Amino acid sequence: MENSGSSRKWGLNAALALVLVIRVLFLNQAIQGDDHIYLTEAMHALVDPAHPSEVKYVFLGDEVDLRGHSHPPGNAWPLAGLLLLAGDVKEAPFHAAYILFSWLAVWAMWRLARRFSERPLWATLLFVAVPTFIVNGGSLEADLPFLAFWMASIALFVERRWVWAALAMIAATMMAYQGIFLTPILAVYVWLHHRRERARWALLLVPVAVFIEWQVFTRLTTGAMPVGKLAGYFATYGFQALRNKAASALMLFIHSWWIVFPALVPGAALGAWRRRKEPDTLFLLAWIGLFFAGAVVVFFSGSARYLLPMAAPVCLLVSRLRVKWLAPGFAVQLAVGLLLAVVNYQHWDGYRTFAAELRAPTAGHRVWVDNDWGLRYYVESDHGLAARKGQTVRAGDIIVSSELGHNVEFTAPLSLVASAVIDPEIPLRLIGLETYSGYSTVEEGYLPFGMEGGVIDRVTARMVMERHPALEYVTIGTAQAAEQIVSGVFPSDRWMSLAAVVILKTPATPKRLRAEFYIPPNAKARRVTLLLDGREVASQAYAAPGPYTLETGAAMQGSSVEVRVDQTFTAPGDQRQLGMILMGVGFAQQ
Repeated sequence: MENSGSSRKWGLNAALALVLVIRVLFLNQAIQGDDHIYLTEAMHALVDPAHPSEVKYVFLGDEVDLRGHSHPPGNAWPLAGLLLLAGDVKEAPFHAAYILFSWLAVWAMWRLARRFSERPLWATLLFVAVPTFIVNGGSLEADLPFLAFWMASIALFVERRWVWAALAMIAATMMAYQGIFLTPILAVYVWLHHRRERARWALLLVPVAVFIEWQVFTRLTTGAMPVGKLAGYFATYGFQALRNKAASALMLFIHSWWIVFPALVPGAALGAWRRRKEPDTLFLLAWIGLFFAGAVVVFFSGSARYLLPMAAPVCLLVSRLRVKWLAPGFAVQLAVGLLLAVVNYQHWDGYRTFAAELRAPTAGHRVWVDNDWGLRYYVESDHGLAARKGQTVRAGDIIVSSELGHNVEFTAPLSLVASAVIDPEIPLRLIGLETYSGYSTVEEGYLPFGMEGGVIDRVTARMVMERHPALEYVTIGTAQAAEQIVSGVFPSDRWMSLAAVVILKTPATPKRLRAEFYIPPNAKARRVTLLLDGREVASQAYAAPGPYTLETGAAMQGSSVEVRVDQTFTAPGDQRQLGMILMGVGFAQQ
């Protein structure tokens, strides 16, 4: 219901100006979260524009195929354009360019507010002040570009601007697969308001058609379908396990109360119930319900940013409250969003600062970074490489790692080179070592954001030292064994991967080399091979699971022992490549 008195240009301009002020405050935001993945796709887009995601990437310590990324590569193309213009990743210019997406989302919100709210300015201001819009609008991830085209799709569709609506739908679906949720949501609008208009019904097929066409195109031109790759990674990492889905659903429900200031939600819900028979109210409720249901089905980590596409109908319903409630609610909501954005800025800037301080002490050394976030980006931008599970390191290498986000276990002796603690003074947290905030992922807790302060992360740079093996026989899992395990063993549960390497103290006199292990019933390994200093010295096949001992027939001397299996497997919910359980290896007592 359009209110001509509130639809003057100054209202939209005020909202756009507020967004500009917020974004300028955080223009120099450091690379954060999954920015690195999108930048990797963008760099590959410069080489192969039609297939930005046909590139390998180290994720959680494993090499993966980005065709299986949870987002199509739509966000890679604007980033690639910025790379062409700037010549390299530059935080401030990139974030300045991405303000356009925030403006597009707010413009679309204004258009929808004039149609569905008696107070379009308040509806739009509430949207601008959504904490996740403030915080995640400072990233280079796909969330804001997707939100912009999602909102534009709905606004243009409602206004009968068919061509522009179709283009926005295409862009939204290429930014995020959940763009196909536009089809059922807009179908409700057509049913309630324009069920006889065939053009509207036909336009609803655009997101689904784009989704299918992208899958087919990628399959025909690269040999693999993205959803097939994605389903494989879901199974490997257990993302769709029932326990994870239930936790994610609960976290999404909690976040739904913080789209606006929670005190405003009950009154808005009561007002919506009273006007539940009105077509506009039914549409807004359907938008919320259908998107939330889709989010529960599709998502697995319960992140607050996942609900940004349903912020608009929430704000539209809340804007029906009296101004005496809206004004203080908006003020608190804006304050919370800004404070969280400051903490977010300081968190990721901590990695940028630490990486800059490492340039001099790491010069001339091989550097491995054990992190998938901003720390990784800045270390790799210098001369670091992503660490992989089973990574072999040598004396003089430097390992940069984050206590909050690390994936690789190193058993080499390490000496501290530098360290830093990220602990902003503002007592709010989005994620951290000493918080229970599920803002980014439910794995960290069920609070929408932390309010107790505490350390966010501890980051270190450590140099690999020479090994001085003291044991001729290593019993896996003991404290003394840690320094002598080179790679391929997970000391916490004694599982080994395809190959385990252990360094031993060379015996004074030749002795037989022995490996003791257990092949569990679920393991695929059946042949075990022993190598000493790179030479095969024993190998045997085993017909059934059970505990075994493999020993050389002759006595010998050496130091580097490798235990190999012929096959590995992946257990549900465990992304490691597992071979068998290695209990001990070394020179047996005569």
